[in-house]
Amino acid sequence: MAVSRIKPGDFTKTPIDKTDDPDFGTMMIPKERYTSPSFMAREWERLWSKVWLWGCASEDIEETGDYIVTSIGREEIILTRQADGRARGFYNVCQHRGNRIMMGQGNATSFRCNYHHWEYRISGEFENIPDLETFPQGAPPCGGLTEVRVEEWNGFVFFNLDPEAEPLLAFLDPLDEHLGPYHFDRMVKVTDWTAEWDCNWKTSVDAFNESYHVQGIHPELLYFIEDKHIQIDTYERHNRYLIPFSTISHRVNETTEIPHLIKNAMKDAGMDPADFDGRVSEVREALQKFKRNHGPEMGLDYSDLNDEQLTDDYHYMIFPNITMNIHADDLMLFRQRPHETDPDKMYFDVQMFKLLKKDEERPRKPRNERFKHGERSMGLVIDQDAANLPGVQRGMHSEAFDGLWLGDQELRIRHFHKVLMDYIGDD
Repeated sequence: MAVSRIKPGDFTKTPIDKTDDPDFGTMMIPKERYTSPSFMAREWERLWSKVWLWGCASEDIEETGDYIVTSIGREEIILTRQADGRARGFYNVCQHRGNRIMMGQGNATSFRCNYHHWEYRISGEFENIPDLETFPQGAPPCGGLTEVRVEEWNGFVFFNLDPEAEPLLAFLDPLDEHLGPYHFDRMVKVTDWTAEWDCNWKTSVDAFNESYHVQGIHPELLYFIEDKHIQIDTYERHNRYLIPFSTISHRVNETTEIPHLIKNAMKDAGMDPADFDGRVSEVREALQKFKRNHGPEMGLDYSDLNDEQLTDDYHYMIFPNITMNIHADDLMLFRQRPHETDPDKMYFDVQMFKLLKKDEERPRKPRNERFKHGERSMGLVIDQDAANLPGVQRGMHSEAFDGLWLGDQELRIRHFHKVLMDYIGDD
């Protein structure tokens, strides 16, 4: 089975040209896509088992024998590093009686089922079957663990359950060109959380696919971002918006006092807000110039990024379930995964990565923390979304609600559903 490790292309800058807005019509998005068990079953058959899925960061399986278990729907996959440096993936199921073999992440010289001690090499082949002579039919003809396709790109490991799927770079197109200049492989992971939320996975995707809700759910962000006048771009499968940070929304009045969130951004860059003499609306450009001039002395390489990327959120959605809040110094990656059986539940993964400054000590690798909504904070902004989404999901079951009524600011949601239905088929 072909397995490859792809590095991003050698590109100078992320494309910034606005794409033409496609005409997806104005029809309502039916609520059954979020609530129906039968639609959930179709998603498994026609979507999750066919597309490339983000599995882990490459650093999670850095050394030979490193492994991590990830899941999608009813399936669990072992992703592991081979002696030749390649990443490979296998269904996490013993060929004897179907037991799950590995849990969590770690390093192993072999994979051994704790039920009857059937053992597999990290390359997937049988290593030892205890008392094999007592099986008249011999060992299973499969030869070991069942492999899935795995490819690496830009510091991340992707897997695909479909052996006939197109190559990863073809699936990601044009995002290799867009995201290569960020060099995610230079960043280190600082946060790894998994929360169970009481909503459909698409309810969560929608929440992070538009900024129309900022005024309602995140009012404090009006003093840090422009939430309406933003660039939205759609591609064959994926989409993005470019949202200005370190500025203020058109919805609020400019003040002489720099808002605290903007002050924090200035301080993080090494810029003293007390030394700034200008209007709040002028901070963003001044901060870009400061980071461009002073980044190299702090060991931060911004040479492949344009000026706007030094402050702004280049917000990408990798279909079907990855949201990336991308900044010059860090990446906040969200993965929305469906529940095994319940369309009203999902798993929300948060992984944060950052560029290290010169002489900054590499932090200890975080272990995945799992919890349910409300058991711990994930930060103010995510907590605000998490508190709201269960109510959205409950409302979709109301007799008084038929479906989503979308405006132009929600173009990314309409585009997402267009791509989704290209896989699923007509309602």
